[in-house]
Amino acid sequence: MDRATRARIAKRTAVGVVVLLVVAYAGVSYFIASGVTGAEREELEDHPKDYGLEYEDVEFLSRKGDVTLEGWYLPSACSGPSLILVHGISGNRASRQATEMAAELVERCFNVLLFDLRAHGSSGGDRITGGIDEAEDVLGAYDYMKSRGADRHQIGVLGRSMGAGAAVLAVEAEPDIRALVLEGTYAEVYELIAFEVGRKTPVPEWIAPVFIPGASLLANMLYGIDLGRLAPERAVKNIDVPILVIHGEDDTRIPTEHGKRVHEAAPFGSRRWIVPGADHVEAFESYPERYVDRVVDYLYTRFSPEAAP
Repeated sequence: MDRATRARIAKRTAVGVVVLLVVAYAGVSYFIASGVTGAEREELEDHPKDYGLEYEDVEFLSRKGDVTLEGWYLPSACSGPSLILVHGISGNRASRQATEMAAELVERCFNVLLFDLRAHGSSGGDRITGGIDEAEDVLGAYDYMKSRGADRHQIGVLGRSMGAGAAVLAVEAEPDIRALVLEGTYAEVYELIAFEVGRKTPVPEWIAPVFIPGASLLANMLYGIDLGRLAPERAVKNIDVPILVIHGEDDTRIPTEHGKRVHEAAPFGSRRWIVPGADHVEAFESYPERYVDRVVDYLYTRFSPEAAP
């Protein structure tokens, strides 16, 4: 084989390798981008009537105006402040024992709104956005509570997992919301994506960040999602409300370090509870009475006359 032939073969091989690498890069980037928009609808695990609660089936628009959201309004007999509960990805208004939690909060004089985010449960929509449009859903829930006569400064939000990310963005956009509880939150979606890629694919976590630029580009091009906005660690710096961060010590989905970082970036006076032995969004399941005590204690400090803006 002469030198020219060897050179042509080497050139074709190099081109082939480059093409394979580009295809592989695009494939993994697409997997990441599409994963941000995918969720499964799950049936409701329980119902307010299972706890003897008074409730109303309600529906309202996302503040964005593009999706109708459905939920339950649970009034308290003692007419205290109000709390909006926001579930995580592939969950719904009743998942992760949310209805049981709501029953405890109603007993403590909170009016509670449980609702399904877009593309979840009974709500409209066919895709998620990782927390961006979901923040508009939370704001729609806030607007709905005001329409029922709730004091605009007496409405708090408790978000869990992806719902925590949406809740942070909602409070960043709506300074009238004066109380925020985050459970199992991520700090920076890019880091969470790297962790998830390492967990779900053969791609090692340490190399996953290489695919982030491609995933970001495709998420924006295909779905109009700016992944750079999904950063609760940065968003909490733009709010002036002390928050409560709850995170399972043994969280296998979102490392505990994420919750610690969000707390450290949060306004002065914020609280943190790292829950011993709890996995992802299992703090209430692990310590139901202590969970409610901590949440209620925090909320009443935020809704006291001294906390008014």
